[in-house]
Amino acid sequence: MLDLPSKLPDLGVTVFSTMSALAQQLGALNLSQGFPDFGAPQALIDALAQASADGFNQYAPGDGLTTLRQLLAEQYLHRDQVSLDPITNITITPGATIAIYCAIQATVRAGEEVIIFDPSYDSYAPTVQVLGATPVHIALKHPDFSVDWNEVKALINDKTRMIIVNTPHNPTGTIWAREDWLSLIELIQDKNIVVLSDEVYEHLIFDGQKHFSALSFPELRERSFVIGSFGKTFHVTGWKTGFCVAAEPLMKLLRQVYQFASFCGVTPVQVALASYMQQHPEHIQELSSFYQKKRDLFNQSIQASRFEWTPSKGTYFQNLDYSQIRPDLTDTDMCQLLAHEHGIVAIPVSVFYKHPPQDLRLLRFCFAKKDETLIQAGNILSKV
Repeated sequence: MLDLPSKLPDLGVTVFSTMSALAQQLGALNLSQGFPDFGAPQALIDALAQASADGFNQYAPGDGLTTLRQLLAEQYLHRDQVSLDPITNITITPGATIAIYCAIQATVRAGEEVIIFDPSYDSYAPTVQVLGATPVHIALKHPDFSVDWNEVKALINDKTRMIIVNTPHNPTGTIWAREDWLSLIELIQDKNIVVLSDEVYEHLIFDGQKHFSALSFPELRERSFVIGSFGKTFHVTGWKTGFCVAAEPLMKLLRQVYQFASFCGVTPVQVALASYMQQHPEHIQELSSFYQKKRDLFNQSIQASRFEWTPSKGTYFQNLDYSQIRPDLTDTDMCQLLAHEHGIVAIPVSVFYKHPPQDLRLLRFCFAKKDETLIQAGNILSKV
């Protein structure tokens, strides 16, 4: 009889799947999972159909379509003044999560440690655990979700191999300032530590603020993997197409793993994205304004509610504090109450923690929705 213990015994179905299923079961408004309820640009859909009709249906180059990588290199040069070689520094992957997985697999070994700032994306820690390495969770300081750099310094040791950064940050909507990056550089510049910078919401920055990539800092370019997502940028999360940027030595390590995790990304999707990016550069240029209007519409629609909030600085998520409504309920219970009694579904922020603060009373709402969806959500939440 087989005896195969799980490598991840504490993990079950993700809360995202659970809450979306609950929304469907109850016919509730779903602002839980992070995907748009509006369509992708028609020109992008047409480009995908055209790419397939034109015969781009066989394997793409393993590291990605050259044209698409060149467009990314131009983007980094224009925005961050960073010169990249599309061939040696950029790899296109079927989704950002697999790029994260491969970067960790390529550089972290059993017995080593990876620092993760909580609340955090739910794929980080399990990927570290599968390796036999240890995720070291550091809670960001509530309510502004800042980093306690003294705590980071105290936890860095000879086993620390990687620090994972996420900016703009899911689920809190915060962004790292230049000072955060400089503090990180000071702590690791003389250590054998890799940075994994998850920047999938890089184009969703609000109120005139600036996105600082790990690549913005020369001290980090030789030790950082930067992860991005076409799905988030072009409203096509189901196309599962992302990318990784890294210095050539790191990229060689990643590709050694990636080639056996996924031989290549989806060919017609890459062709369509490249075509659309060439013909519609305004899409990325206007993206922050597009989502800021949705953030503002959602927040305006709940002005009369009893929720409290700080406007999201980035991503397409807004956290709401319900301390003035039902402080006796955990955030998980509050989500159940909203779903069953009010017909709206959110995500409890506690699920993004290894050890959530006991007094945490935050819910995450996705505002990547049609305007009428956001207004409807505001009407519901204003009556809670």
